[in-house]
Parts: sequence; C-alpha cells; structure tokens
Amino acid sequence: MTILETSAFILVFLLSLSIALVTVPIVDRLGRRYKIVAVAGGRRQSDADQRGVSKLGGVSIYLGFTITVLVAQTLPVPRLDPYEVIRLSGLLLGGAVIFLVGLLDDIYHFSAVPQFIGQFAAAAIAIFFQIFIEMLNNPLTGQQTAPWPHIVTVALSFFWLVGMMNTVNWLDGADGLAAGVAFIAGAMLFVNSALRVNPPQSSVSLLMLALMGSALGFLLYNFYPARIFMGGGAPFLGYLLGTLSIIGGAKMATILLVMGLPLVDSLWQVLNRLRQGRSPFVGDRGHIHFRLLDMGFSQRQIVLAYYCFCALFGTLTLLVESQLFKFVALGVMLTLVFVGSFLLARNGQAGSSKSS
Repeated sequence: MTILETSAFILVFLLSLSIALVTVPIVDRLGRRYKIVAVAGGRRQSDADQRGVSKLGGVSIYLGFTITVLVAQTLPVPRLDPYEVIRLSGLLLGGAVIFLVGLLDDIYHFSAVPQFIGQFAAAAIAIFFQIFIEMLNNPLTGQQTAPWPHIVTVALSFFWLVGMMNTVNWLDGADGLAAGVAFIAGAMLFVNSALRVNPPQSSVSLLMLALMGSALGFLLYNFYPARIFMGGGAPFLGYLLGTLSIIGGAKMATILLVMGLPLVDSLWQVLNRLRQGRSPFVGDRGHIHFRLLDMGFSQRQIVLAYYCFCALFGTLTLLVESQLFKFVALGVMLTLVFVGSFLLARNGQAGSSKSS
C-alpha cells in the first residue's frame, strides 16, 4: 500500500465520519421540530422509544456516505474495474431511491407493500447497473464457479439485496445494534479489498471506508442510551452492505459469516410469520434481540454480544485461506444460530404459557 493510497483511505474515513458527526445534531433537531420521532408501541418499547427520539439519523448516514463517495472519485488511486463508473452510478442511484422511500416512511408511516416496492426498485437499479452475483467460490475446490444463466444471476441478486435491506431494517431494534454490526461488516470488507486481494482494490476500498465512517459517526449518538434513531436509514444501510459485498469481488463468505446471525434470524422470522399466516415483511418482537430484551438482558449486553459474535466469525475469513474451512465455519455458525433461535422460541412459548 502506497503513501498516496493510505492518505486517501484516512481522508475518506475522516470525511464521512465528520459529516455524520456534524449532521446528526441538525437532523435530531429537525426530527423533533417536525414530530418525526419514535412512538412507543408494538415492537418498539425501548427507553428511547418512550422518550420519542428523532428518527432522522439515517439522513446523516446517507449524507456522510454519498458526499464522501463523490469526493473520493477525485482522489488519485488505482481504478481496476472497467465498469466502475457504471456500478458507482447504480450504487448511488439505487441508494437514493431506498433512502427516499425510508425517509417518506418515517414521515407518512407506509405499510409493508410500499416499502417492499422501494426495495425492489433499488435492487433492480443495482442489477441494471451491473451490480449482481455472477459466480461464487466453490468451497470444495476453492475455484470460482462458471457464470450462471442470466435469470439465475438476476434472481439470486434480487434475493440477496432485498434480504440484506430487510435484515438490517429488522436488526435495528436495540440502541447501536444495526450501525455497529454494519461498521464491523464494512471493516471486514475493507480489509479484504484493501489488504487481502491481489492486486488491491483501492478504489473499492474507499466505498467501504465511507460506509464505516458514516456508520460510526451515527453510532456515537445511537449507542445506548440512544439520542437518535436511523429510522428509514436502516434499509439504506442494508442496501450498502448488499451492494458493496458484490462490488468488492462478491465476498459472500465474508459477509455471510459477519452477518450470519441477523440473516438467519431474519430467515427464521420470515418462515415463522408465513407459518402463522402473517405477512413476512411486518416486524414483530420475535427477533433474537427482542427476545433477549424480554428475558431481562440489557441493551448494552445484547449489542456487545452481537458485536463479538459478528466480529469473531468475520475475522475467521481474514485469518483463514481455506474455502472449505470457511464453509465449515459457516455451517457451525448457522447451527448455533438456529439452535439458539429454537431455544429462545421455546423459552418464549413457555413464558407465555406460565403467564396465561
């Protein structure tokens, strides 16, 4: 890594961090002034919900990331991807769509259908601009699979991007949880693209740093006790993680191990809601972090446990070269999460029976 690249990395991270730090107090005041605040009820029962904090924190994440990425395009770092301008355009355009949908949802309280349409549109834009999963590494051979038929590529990419948007949205249920996990995921993607890939993807690494800085700047206000929520910014953050994991060389093993806990939790809840005849896109208190809160664990305990779990399995992808070992680690992680989810669900049912 050259001095020029290191300077660019530092500049991008500090710029996105600074923008988020400076704008959070502004959007906090705007949210309280125009009554765009959290309302306690349903699955929202935290201290911050009771206090009615502003839900406009996602604006700071969006501004921190978008402004910094535009500035980063002027920095003299190597750019190896011939489709970089196209993909960057899709990243920013799709991000603007899902951000605006989330912002309008904070103001007008959309049902699940308009939110899903916005997610679908953002994913479609990303795929149209060449952000899609074309192949994966075979865990048994370590070699990349042959390119799939176009319909498979599009379907898998839609599933991945919409899934990541919903996962981060549902993860945003405890102070500092979604932003902190996103920061960890961004850090793992940055190390992969900047330090482990040969040749390094310096220009792509700048995108990861913009995500990390904006997420951290917001997190400093959002960690318990939260002074602001990201609100509709959560799907935008999920969109960034989904698209950047593809742009960064489809590091699916990395992002799956980092985000495995919230991803499996989301899948579990979708299946459970469908089994009960409910919409899979309407949130409830069935998620792991809500169940732990209801069991008496503090928000800080839960959030720090998530951080450690995600960082531990994410670090495995940095320390281990073997694709087979990563596949085994993914299997172990998925087993742990499924067993934990099952035990928590059993505990919740037992608690409900006793109370009745």
